[in-house]
Amino acid sequence: MRGAKRVALVLIVLVVVLAILAFILENQQGVALSFFGWATAQMPVSVFITFSLILGMVIGPVLGVLFRRKGVR
Repeated sequence: MRGAKRVALVLIVLVVVLAILAFILENQQGVALSFFGWATAQMPVSVFITFSLILGMVIGPVLGVLFRRKGVR
């Protein structure tokens, strides 16, 4: 049973890694973002999307902890 769980976990991780690799390889068009007069260097679309995903994964839990401490539901 333990071996089957490990095999399933390895397969799931492999599928996720392959999906991420395909996403990065398919989104290599260069873009530059501009926001309130601030502009970025030209980078692939996948860099901006990956950065925003990571930023959201950090900000979400931090806001959850802050609101839980204040008692806001």
